[in-house]
Amino acid sequence: MHRLLSILLILCAPLAQAAVLGAADAGHLLNRAGFGATPQEIAGYSRLSRADAVDRLLAGAVIEARTPLPPAADEYLRPARLRKLSEEEKKEMLRRQFEIGADLRGWWLEEMLATPSPLTERMTLFWHNHFVSSQQKVKSARLMAQQNRLLRRHALGNFGTLLHDVAKDPAMLVYLDSATSRQGQSNENFAREVMELFTLGEGRYTEQDVKEAARAFTGWSIEPETGAFKWRPFAHDRGEKTVLGRTGKFDGDAILDILLEQPATAEFVVDKLWKEFVSPQPDRTEVRRIAQRFRDSGYEIKAALRELFLSEAFWAAENRAALLKSPVDLVVGTLRRFEFETGDPLPFVFVMRQLGQDLFAPPNVKGWPGGEAWIDSSTLLARKQFLERLFRGQELKARIDGSRPGARAERVALRGSKRLGEEGRERMMRALEAVRFDDGAWFARVERLRLTPQLVMLPGEPAAPQGAAGGIEQLRQLALDPMYQLR
Repeated sequence: MHRLLSILLILCAPLAQAAVLGAADAGHLLNRAGFGATPQEIAGYSRLSRADAVDRLLAGAVIEARTPLPPAADEYLRPARLRKLSEEEKKEMLRRQFEIGADLRGWWLEEMLATPSPLTERMTLFWHNHFVSSQQKVKSARLMAQQNRLLRRHALGNFGTLLHDVAKDPAMLVYLDSATSRQGQSNENFAREVMELFTLGEGRYTEQDVKEAARAFTGWSIEPETGAFKWRPFAHDRGEKTVLGRTGKFDGDAILDILLEQPATAEFVVDKLWKEFVSPQPDRTEVRRIAQRFRDSGYEIKAALRELFLSEAFWAAENRAALLKSPVDLVVGTLRRFEFETGDPLPFVFVMRQLGQDLFAPPNVKGWPGGEAWIDSSTLLARKQFLERLFRGQELKARIDGSRPGARAERVALRGSKRLGEEGRERMMRALEAVRFDDGAWFARVERLRLTPQLVMLPGEPAAPQGAAGGIEQLRQLALDPMYQLR
């Protein structure tokens, strides 16, 4: 019986791929592959087949941000200059760097809202959590911005090229201590993480592999005056190394190529993509199948994503509403879905930080763990209060009186801005007061497109009984339903 069912599923697959999606399936694809699909996007994709919809998504990828970087993000503080600062100057410099970092986070949030390719931004965020670096250690908005551009440029490109470029990225060299690694004093941090977290995964290499690989990466450094990558041949260990059973006078690029030759690398990356887009528990057989296609393509990321998005598991009923929204999903998705006017994005930067996802600052080298780790009693309450505030009315005033719904969410944002000083607090207040939502226009669009608020907002049936309210109160009820926390 099981074999017969498998045969029937295989025979029916082409029919499913050719059928028109409809609004529910279109919303499922767009919300998994992006952030907060709008009614217009859902309606547009609903008329396509699965294959056509996936191909359109992949074809729409971009390699550059359309939002201009804040000018201050191009500043580079030379380490030598930092060492010469007085204690007072260092304190001011740190305040200034915090301010620039907040603006850099706001820039990325704005790009997530404005991009014509939400899939590009989701994949940029995915790689940011795969090839982890943090501004806390790198201490340079410029280097973090450069790395962000690198991740976006290759977000849906070639994984091998991305791996090679990230390994020489100045922010990564600083974060994993490669910049000072030299012959006789090789630092093992990057060699270990490139195997454990970037390619093979735990248990697929030995400590000796790490030690030998670390020797190969010596000589990769940065130019202290500019922060650019610099090859220092005199610091490179030119001796023979043995890594994963291969022996030679390897340099860093050769080691990366050896890692890419391992079947485990494709499986490790596809496993993480599965958890990002399909379900928390990967199907081992399907992961191996997609990983083989990934390798056969020469590590083209679009090839892996196409197989993933067209798999039966991606569309299966049991995998709908199976993923918990990250803070970025919740905040950016809500603002984008309802086309809020936000102006200055600063309050939302600090809301995401309070909810546990501080852009450009993952908690450690393993990144944000995701899944159920996003939710505890504190963050769940903060999530609900954030949504309460957004949907409490058209005039979203920001008086911090501590009594009305959503006041705590505003205090959270203001607390996060303390390090910006009084000017930063005033800026935050102005930004909160400027947030607007035209619920009448949004409802008109939904009705014109023959959709419903529930279909646009939720990945399934509401978990709690819904009242008979209409208008913005209906949106508030749907947003506060537990199902809204899922995708």
